[in-house]
Amino acid sequence: MKIKLICVGKTVKSYLKEGEAEYLKRLTHYSPVEKIEISELKNAKKLSKEQIKTQEAQLILNHIKPGETIILLDEKGKQYRSMEFSKYLQKKFNSGGKGIVFIIGGAYGFSDEIYAKSSDKISLSQMTFSHQMVRLFFLEQIYRGFTILKGEPYHHE
Repeated sequence: MKIKLICVGKTVKSYLKEGEAEYLKRLTHYSPVEKIEISELKNAKKLSKEQIKTQEAQLILNHIKPGETIILLDEKGKQYRSMEFSKYLQKKFNSGGKGIVFIIGGAYGFSDEIYAKSSDKISLSQMTFSHQMVRLFFLEQIYRGFTILKGEPYHHE
């Protein structure tokens, strides 16, 4: 099953890009993974928060195919320990479908339409991280989840 990671905005810090590339490369051993970056809106300062979320939603939805499971990275989502997250991944893979789409939204979060189409919300922490850092952290957690499922020595618990 394919995993997509859709992100609003681009990663610009070179050290974060390098980390993302490393984990995307490692993940190819377990599952096809595609990272999609959606450009931030032009003239966003002239738009309301709701208009921004609505326009970002349309750009996000352009990359989602019927039958894909949508999971949002959201501050109000459920938090998992790494072992629990690996079981969550396994459950999602076992349930079938055409793929799993994880979405990291923009600065103002998600529109109601995106929330309505999602099946789950995950929170990485109660702390706030930059969207660029979240991408790296989350790719590492997906990788960690697969290594746990395969019984590989990456995770120590």
